[in-house]
Amino acid sequence: MNNSVTNTARLLWAGLRALLVLTLVTGVIYPLVVTGIAQGLFSDQANGSEIKADGKVVGSSLIGQSYNLPLEKGQETSEPDLKWFQGRPQNGLGTNSVNTRYSLILSGATNRSADNKDLVDWVTAAKAAVVKDNSVNGYTVKPSEVPADAVTSSGSGLDPDISPQYADIQVHRVAEKNGLPVDRVEKLVDDHTEGRTLGFMGEPRVNVLELNTALRELLAKS
Repeated sequence: MNNSVTNTARLLWAGLRALLVLTLVTGVIYPLVVTGIAQGLFSDQANGSEIKADGKVVGSSLIGQSYNLPLEKGQETSEPDLKWFQGRPQNGLGTNSVNTRYSLILSGATNRSADNKDLVDWVTAAKAAVVKDNSVNGYTVKPSEVPADAVTSSGSGLDPDISPQYADIQVHRVAEKNGLPVDRVEKLVDDHTEGRTLGFMGEPRVNVLELNTALRELLAKS
């Protein structure tokens, strides 16, 4: 009986020691090591890829934002604030019951087929709006010049980037709305255009939040 009790106690103690060691290694040491490496080598990504303006965090380079005017009485949908560069549609083509304005509670695509009538109507209306909004004095946008990302949302509905083509057709409108020379706004776009990752992955892109942050700084100096 004594030997049985002793063996049971030893087994319990061995199990407890194993639990304590594994808890220390996997629950304390490993997370601290991974966190240390992440903060040391990839601090920007580890902290959310934050974008700052005037010393304050204004968003993440990984998540798109809307640039809309305040809702007026009787309005259900905000109008875009056309003095800023606009991102991909974040509602409309990406609407669901929860995420209608980058609320970050839920993200997702429409999952509609290319010949779905609702999708076709949305794209048609979105293209007409892009042409109308970006055609200003001395510059007219043709429907054929409107890229796909200007009228369709991404798979997540939270894409922070637009194509250089979509940024380019917004240049004249942004310049006019802000009283800036077109060439200065064009340079902003060029300076914030990123090429393919490692030269071959993905497509050239422009981060809208970073671009508008630079635009805000330019306006502050003007």
